[in-house]
Amino acid sequence: MGVVYLARRSDLGSVAAIKILRDAWLSPARRERFAAEQRTLAQLHHPSIAQLHDADTLPDGTPWFVMEYVEGVPLTEYCRTHATTIEGRLELFRAVCEAVQHAHGQAVIHRDLKPSNILVTADGTVKLLDFGIAKHLEEAEGTVDQTRTGLRMMTPAYAAPEQILGARVGIQSDVYSLGVILYELLTGQPPHDLANKTPAEALSIVVERNPDRPSAVVRRPATASVVRPQGRSRAHTSWSDLDMLCLTAMHKESARRYQTVEALIRDIEHYLEGEPLEARPDSMRYRMGKFVRRNRGAVTAAAAVLVLLLGTVVFYTVRLTRARNLAVAEAARTQRIQQYMVALFQGGDEAVGPADSLRVVTLVDRGIKEARNLDGEPAVQAELYQTLGTISRQLGNLPRADSLLTLSLERRRALLGPSHPDVAEAYVALGELRGEQARYEEGETLIREGLALDRQALPSDHPAVGRALSALGQVLQDRGAYDEAIAVQEELVGIAAVGDSPELAGNMSQLASTHFYAGHYDTADSLNTLVLAMSRRLYGDRHPMVAEDLINLGATQLERGDYPAAEAYDRQALEITRAWYGNEHPKTAAGLTLLARALVYQKRNAEADSLLQEALAIRERVYGPMHPVVASTINELGNIAVGEDRYDEAIAYFTQMVEIYRSAYGGKHYLIGIALSNTASAYTGNRQYAEAEPLFREAIAMYGATLPPEHPTTAIAHIKLGRALLRQRRFREAEPETLAGYDILVPTAAPGNGFLRAARIDLAAIYDTLGQPEKAAKFKAELADTGQ
Repeated sequence: MGVVYLARRSDLGSVAAIKILRDAWLSPARRERFAAEQRTLAQLHHPSIAQLHDADTLPDGTPWFVMEYVEGVPLTEYCRTHATTIEGRLELFRAVCEAVQHAHGQAVIHRDLKPSNILVTADGTVKLLDFGIAKHLEEAEGTVDQTRTGLRMMTPAYAAPEQILGARVGIQSDVYSLGVILYELLTGQPPHDLANKTPAEALSIVVERNPDRPSAVVRRPATASVVRPQGRSRAHTSWSDLDMLCLTAMHKESARRYQTVEALIRDIEHYLEGEPLEARPDSMRYRMGKFVRRNRGAVTAAAAVLVLLLGTVVFYTVRLTRARNLAVAEAARTQRIQQYMVALFQGGDEAVGPADSLRVVTLVDRGIKEARNLDGEPAVQAELYQTLGTISRQLGNLPRADSLLTLSLERRRALLGPSHPDVAEAYVALGELRGEQARYEEGETLIREGLALDRQALPSDHPAVGRALSALGQVLQDRGAYDEAIAVQEELVGIAAVGDSPELAGNMSQLASTHFYAGHYDTADSLNTLVLAMSRRLYGDRHPMVAEDLINLGATQLERGDYPAAEAYDRQALEITRAWYGNEHPKTAAGLTLLARALVYQKRNAEADSLLQEALAIRERVYGPMHPVVASTINELGNIAVGEDRYDEAIAYFTQMVEIYRSAYGGKHYLIGIALSNTASAYTGNRQYAEAEPLFREAIAMYGATLPPEHPTTAIAHIKLGRALLRQRRFREAEPETLAGYDILVPTAAPGNGFLRAARIDLAAIYDTLGQPEKAAKFKAELADTGQ
């Protein structure tokens, strides 16, 4: 703002810069901003900030001020022409940060940090210039810029997302701009190419698109020679740490950046000294909210949905194991074959190897044949159908389980009448299966009917009542009704026996899992810690139940983003599991898969890949190549491929998942939809939007046939389809898809939900492009109101 002249004092020969606001009479607002810059410079005294010498007005009222003249070149140009090493660039950058930190100490935020405002003199001195749109911190935090004005008065390539959106700015806004500058210093290019982009496109890119890691950029042939770590005095050039420095400073969410420039300076110093950084990677909750676990743009969002499902299995397995143990103890009705088959499959927590698992499949087949010949013994036949159906469900054969459990319910109703406790048990078992089939409303209805029968016939503390409550709590959790689930599970904990017991441990574990998925991590942690202590008292330190509890604690740490802690828990659990079951057991494969997830989040992909390949080999030997648990391991391998931009491999993995789920579940199941969406998202990551579109549409149709109306998973698919259409510039087709997802999420999702945020960004861009500024403004305002 204004015109700058070089002035020389004739008597002393000293030079200075004179800044004048021409045509000041045209705009009182421009005069006030100019005066504000004068006041700002007057209070800043730092060797790396150009100093104010004098200020006044001309006779006609035109304001001017005299400031230190800096003869230098922009920071990035200086580093390029001097072939400055990484260490040297970081030293210069630290000087910039110290100047900005001084300004912040005077309650001044710059708001327009960029290389052209940072000059380096011939002797290597850094000078920060142009506080023309700087603002006092109290003013900045108390007002919201109009987006249009903000775009005119900022440099979008270096502006924080909240500036682009016209939201409140603060210290973290300058931190973001510093992160962009550091990115350019390390890679030789800005994180986003905004050349020839419309304002709407620029907004979408800056606010939504995650930049490539600096380490990935410098490995490309076009940029590999721009920045090299030559001249380092230590052997720890860690691009992963440099990635963390940049990407933490540039986080889309201001609360997740370095909260002060001083914190950024500390991590620069840690890096230069070869010490661990204070910055931590994103937590899974941020990346995906309640619905997904990872978010690298739209690509890994889909993959993350399957990660969420795998996490659900961790807690669900705990519940199934304990509930089934109770069922075996309760159902001592002289049916030896039932006890034998359950013991063989369950093993009473004894090791069951692959060959044993295959014998279970054979015994189930034999048992079904025998049961069909027991028409003269309907009670035994119904009992066998119930047992065989439960085992078939655990083996992943849901169609067979459906047939057997339905037959059991029919036989028991015909034999015992509609109100017998055995009929209630059959209702609950079939309801649990419906939940696993994602037919949640049917499952809830069946379980509630069984629970009502149990309450009529049995005391409130009877194990059958507990089993029904446990099943109800699980199906409510699975459909996302967390408050209802917690109420049911708290009742269940309340009726358990006082003191240590497997029942109480199981009930508390289930309650912890619901708090976990509801985002109540402190509560989940506390409950899981109590359960772990109880399990150790009940079973000792090296029991499978202890391993399950360690896994649950690890899942919470993974959600918090404390990946080393998650790894430690998962390693302990895997060690116990290997010792108990051996190296070739499916539970060992599950432990390997969970540990691999913790390693992936630490970018230790090679180690994770090795573990996943071992897990995959075990699961394929035990279950065959087309079992759903095989698909869960393949999913993790696909996630690694996505994270390394190996999209062709990812597409192959996710396509294999589609085939497995179609084979396992028949024509309709929500997991088929998720695998389709996963594949589509990999195509999106590879910018093959036309190939992604039909897969997203098929996934949405699958969700419509298998999930409750307005399920959040359906909303996510609509939003991702809308984005695929948007990337093809099919704005009018993108609008209804994105709106459909937005309308589903708005009533229930947290304000900061990542997919809701994506929908708002895309709708703002769509309406800007379609020439509907009023509609665009609505979504921009919502983004600003939620701090996004």
